[in-house]
Amino acid sequence: MLYRRFGRTELQMPVFSCGGMRYQFKWQDVPNNEIPADNQANLEATIRRAVEVGINHIETARGYGTSEMQLGRVLPQLPREKLIVQTKISPKEDAKEFRETFEQSLKNLQLDYVDLLGLHGINHTESLDYSIRPGGCLEVAQQLQAEGKVRFIGFSTHGSTDIIVQTINTNLFDYVNLHWYYINQWNWAAIEAAKRHDMGVFIISPSNKGGLLYEPPQKLVNLCAPLSPMVFNDLFCLSHQEVHTLSVGAAKPQDFDEHLKTLELVDRASEILPPILARLEEEAIATLGEDWVKSWETNLPTYEQTPGEVNIRVILWLRNLAIAYDLVDYGKMRYNLLGEGGHWFPGNKADRLEELNLQQCLARNPHADKIPQFLEQAHQMLAGEAVKRLSKT
Repeated sequence: MLYRRFGRTELQMPVFSCGGMRYQFKWQDVPNNEIPADNQANLEATIRRAVEVGINHIETARGYGTSEMQLGRVLPQLPREKLIVQTKISPKEDAKEFRETFEQSLKNLQLDYVDLLGLHGINHTESLDYSIRPGGCLEVAQQLQAEGKVRFIGFSTHGSTDIIVQTINTNLFDYVNLHWYYINQWNWAAIEAAKRHDMGVFIISPSNKGGLLYEPPQKLVNLCAPLSPMVFNDLFCLSHQEVHTLSVGAAKPQDFDEHLKTLELVDRASEILPPILARLEEEAIATLGEDWVKSWETNLPTYEQTPGEVNIRVILWLRNLAIAYDLVDYGKMRYNLLGEGGHWFPGNKADRLEELNLQQCLARNPHADKIPQFLEQAHQMLAGEAVKRLSKT
């Protein structure tokens, strides 16, 4: 395993972390005796495999259903001083409720303390306010820190880059969990801000949110050769020293195996990556057109600035990925969260275009005349059943 200094925490963080949202029994809390023995055995085998290969960062959240409680059966059996345990609690309007939720997490995990406590989902101004206002959730987290129940405090986010940078620039957090990978590099400015503040940087779900890379389309497989798309994406992320760890959402012990192939390549990233990156860009230009690839995002409105709150940027991005790399299944999954995901995936689909006039909000984009047609095309390609966030299923 390779390890990187996790910013100001000084923790030696493995470059892969064991994320806890795919191996649990249910997204809702259930009594301990309702957890099937085979499910618990698989979870424990997954954790033991992680530790065996040097992945000693175990990451979960109160919002991950039975994950914490199931981890509480295995973590106390492992050498505590060798583990880095993280859980995450969503900011609450009532900071007292935040504390009560954390105490439940600690009880579930059967630990005396967690190394990392993340304020989970600082995605918009409201959740940021709940966190940092006087008497807010961050003050509670700092009290828990003073009591020895928390070592370091960070935040996780699915928010806009502006909100993430604003939160980082408070300089109140030790680390950040955010999205950034090959197909979505929008948050690079936030990673640079985190570096300036010497914060740890944890990449959320690069294989799932980064393109469903455990089931990649053949076209992407060909473009990423000789690497698998998963190893390519891992190597792309880890070739940037500002990135410290990537979450592996393991559902079974074998799920680490493909990721581990990346470790021996990290020192050679500068020779391995350029031909693959060139092929990916060439294919995007060949299928979408160079002018579009270079300028499609120019002066696009935010969803808040768009009639009907249509999330134009995300929809066009998903269309690009579907056409250039055959990431249609990924596009369907993400597109159908629009309008269903709240502040975790904001904005709406392009299903009411005939009722909306987008002319004014698109006036400063060089492709304004084509975009409504492209949005309609994306809707036809990607629409299907509405998708609920995992925690709502």
